[in-house]
Amino acid sequence: MKNIKYILLILTITLFTSCEEVIDVDLANGTPRLVVDASINWARGTDGSEQKVKLTMSGSYYGTTVQVVSDATVFITNGANTVFNFTETPGTGEYVCTDFVPEIGQTYTLTVIHDGQTYTATEKLYATPQIDNIVQDNEGGFTGEDIELTYYFPDNANETNFYVVRIDTDIYPFPHYGALKDEFQQGNMMSVILSDEQFEQGKVVDIELYSVSERYYNFMTILISMIEGGAGSGPFQTPPVNARGNIINQTNQKNFAMGYFRLAEVEENTYTIQ
Repeated sequence: MKNIKYILLILTITLFTSCEEVIDVDLANGTPRLVVDASINWARGTDGSEQKVKLTMSGSYYGTTVQVVSDATVFITNGANTVFNFTETPGTGEYVCTDFVPEIGQTYTLTVIHDGQTYTATEKLYATPQIDNIVQDNEGGFTGEDIELTYYFPDNANETNFYVVRIDTDIYPFPHYGALKDEFQQGNMMSVILSDEQFEQGKVVDIELYSVSERYYNFMTILISMIEGGAGSGPFQTPPVNARGNIINQTNQKNFAMGYFRLAEVEENTYTIQ
């Protein structure tokens, strides 16, 4: 079976410093908007009953505090009209459900009621393939001198699939993400390649693989492109397109929320570099 390789680009943000004169840029503060962090992750081998939705408000560009939302009503409804209620841990803006039931192929609708506005989003829960094998190459990377890891997983030939990969390792301060799809490669053994000059023996690399909807794949592709930038990009370059999520304000569509509601079965794998 043909192996289709996707190279996961490591996303980095570089902070430039200078001894030149400091220029203050007057950035207008937009209207605060509800920010919804609703990632329902069903880790393989668990019942997925405990899930969390976090609500905050957007702030100014130079703001240093995050305003949590503590007076909302949050619930998720499945296609059988079963309601899963989320209750806030007081003062945190984190709404927790302990009896959620994840089902592959099921469609779920998130509802958030806040400040007289009702927000909804609908997504489907997709099955995620298992990672079959991990191969280490000590002569990888662009120079042929870096350690390279390749994670292999089988694609489902009967449907079009979209994937998001999350990488965690202590050599990076933040998680790194990649997005890929099986266009023209349905049914092949797909792969994600990780390579970094900082990889060395004993380092631990955690990978999470998610099967997601096409819309969420597009959303993540936009976010990744904004973080990576491009040739000729600068600190004040306008993003090519707004990364608008799937949260819809049913009361006033102009007062849209930020963030995304998605569900995924999660394939987790940890590898210690040899």
